[in-house]
Amino acid sequence: MAVTFSRKPAYAAAAPASGGAAAMRGKLGAALANPYIGAGGAACLFLASLATLVLVTSDPHAGNPVVRLELTKIGATKNAPDGWREALTPEAPHEAPLKPAELRLSRAPFPADSAEEGEKPAFEGEQPAPPVQQGPGLPQAPIAGLTAPGPGGAPLPIIAADGRTAADAYARPFTPNGRPKVSVVIGGLGLNAQTTRAAIETLPAEITLSFAPYAEGLQGWIDLAREHGHEVLLETPMEPADYPANDPGPYTLIAANRPEDTVRKLEWLMSRATGYFGLSNYLGARFVDNDQAMATFNAVLKARGLAFVDDGLAARRAGPIPRASADRVIDDELSASAIDAQLRALENGASARGQSLGSGFAYPVTINQVRLWAAGLQARGLQLAPASALAHR
Repeated sequence: MAVTFSRKPAYAAAAPASGGAAAMRGKLGAALANPYIGAGGAACLFLASLATLVLVTSDPHAGNPVVRLELTKIGATKNAPDGWREALTPEAPHEAPLKPAELRLSRAPFPADSAEEGEKPAFEGEQPAPPVQQGPGLPQAPIAGLTAPGPGGAPLPIIAADGRTAADAYARPFTPNGRPKVSVVIGGLGLNAQTTRAAIETLPAEITLSFAPYAEGLQGWIDLAREHGHEVLLETPMEPADYPANDPGPYTLIAANRPEDTVRKLEWLMSRATGYFGLSNYLGARFVDNDQAMATFNAVLKARGLAFVDDGLAARRAGPIPRASADRVIDDELSASAIDAQLRALENGASARGQSLGSGFAYPVTINQVRLWAAGLQARGLQLAPASALAHR
């Protein structure tokens, strides 16, 4: 049976019925014969059926576990250092925005091969490392009695009335187990948020971290490092052999400066933050070769109760302070295989002499190779130690 629609509205062609029920039936029939009214009625019937189906079957996503969070009350960024936003992976432009009040968790994890073709991990040859279990954090700085206002009002380290020093109080506690000790210092931190966070969160707590004094949010980074158990050094820019072509910054210690100028620059550098157990060098071949300059430097550190850990440049310089010099720089050649070779040489030195100290920079490949190397150190019969444990006192 064929169904046809009139080109004209049916109600225009229908004659009005006379009287009562017959008239009502006539009007109803005319209305139903109207094609527009008929189509509208069919649509309403469809929507009513769909609503009934949803009510019967309930929410199709109701089986998924749901976590409801008030993100503004989490407090995850309360003490985050400046620059933490840059450390986060930006949201891809095609991703849907996250609803602020609700997170839905998938029933199944993402497949292992879900990365887009050509996408590279943060470190060469490895997926980004998860945070490691680093044990309890170190006490929050400043520790009472170990600071006093400097010339500009900023806190400077002092020797406490009871004789405590920053070199002892801010160092990571260490108990030797009789095995050869190996230490690594990673420097240049605080200048790049992503690599700084990777070093703090993925390296074992026994790895000593050294921060640039010009870093933005320096105190926040040092606090975060100590929360993760790392002891901290503050880098001191020193005059290199090719200065001024290679200029480490306005507060570089210059060999030919008067002693009072060296003291003034050191006080500015030391006032940048608290919580470090000592200073480390950044460059400095010309500075450490000058007897008067190093005598002034050592005198300031002794008066302030600080240690000095260098990258090997000042190995021949003894001093009246806790001292340690690196036996080798592990990333002069910036490749994973070359760094691995230097770390093996570091192990050999520790086995031969009882202890060995390496120095590296905050390159992603350096952080990754040190992380992988440290994971198997105990099985190879050595003990990972903080740099302060190797300092001669």
